[in-house]
This record gives sequence, C-alpha cells and structure tokens, in this order.
Amino acid sequence: MDLVDKIREGQNFLEKIASKIPGFKGYREKERRREADRISREHMAVRLEGSKKELDTLSANASRVGELDAINDIETARKRLDKVAARIRYADRGYAGFFDAVKIDDAVLDRVYRFDLALLGGVEEAREAAQAAGAAAGGVGPALQGFIARLDALDEALTEREHILSGVK
Repeated sequence: MDLVDKIREGQNFLEKIASKIPGFKGYREKERRREADRISREHMAVRLEGSKKELDTLSANASRVGELDAINDIETARKRLDKVAARIRYADRGYAGFFDAVKIDDAVLDRVYRFDLALLGGVEEAREAAQAAGAAAGGVGPALQGFIARLDALDEALTEREHILSGVK
C-alpha cells in the first residue's frame, strides 16, 4: 500500500459521499496525489537533514584535533546538504492544480511518482554515506567526499525531476 492509498483510507463519511459526485472523484484523487507528494518530499528532506548529526560530530572531532581543512570540507558538506534538502522540500509539486495554467497529465504524474520513490533511495544512500563519514577513523576526507558525491547526485536527480515536470525530458 502506497502513500496515496493510505490517504484515501483516511476519508471521512462526507468525503466518501462527495466522491460519488461526477467529476469530484477525479478532483479528490488529484488532491490526494498532491498531499502524498508533499508528505513524501517533506519526509525525504527531514531524513536528509538528519545527517547533520554526523556532520556535527565530525566538526567537533576535527576542531578538537585542529584539522582545519576537515572543518572546511565539513562546512562544504553542510551547505550542500542544506541546499539539496531545500530543493527536495520546495520542489515543484508533481501535480497541477485545478486552476493552474499548465496541466500535467497522469502519465507524467506516474513517472514523477516513481522518480520520487527512487529519489528516496538516493536520500537513504546519502544518509549511509554520512554515517560512514561519521564513523571513519582517522582521516575523514574520503568518506566525507563520498557523502558530498551522494548529495551532488541527488542535486542532479532533482534537476532531472524538474525537466520531467517541465516537459523537457
């Protein structure tokens, strides 16, 4: 059961009756997709921002031993993390509203929905890379660069998502 189905289950009695009105059901389905899209993106952003804990630990350890270069790399990673989390949270929604000038058809919505599921996998990979950097003994440079590379991959994926929604791809 996916997020849209869970939201559909939460209907109250009035919503179930209203869904019988011709045309209203399709409108409500799109509203549910919109809500699922928003919840999904918020979940991904929060999960990604959870990686800040590892960066804080790395920063504290680096400053304790005087590794100024590592602190610069950690701050670079933190800035990229903030950028990618914000792009996820505020990405164009995978749904055109009833009065929007540009309409998005169901095939594109399905493609974006599948794309967002894959994006969640990328978020989890980035979290694992952050945890690996946090657990790295000695020089954290390579592990931190792995985390930054995962963030860059997410950033590129978000650009591709924008292209899908705009009809470029």
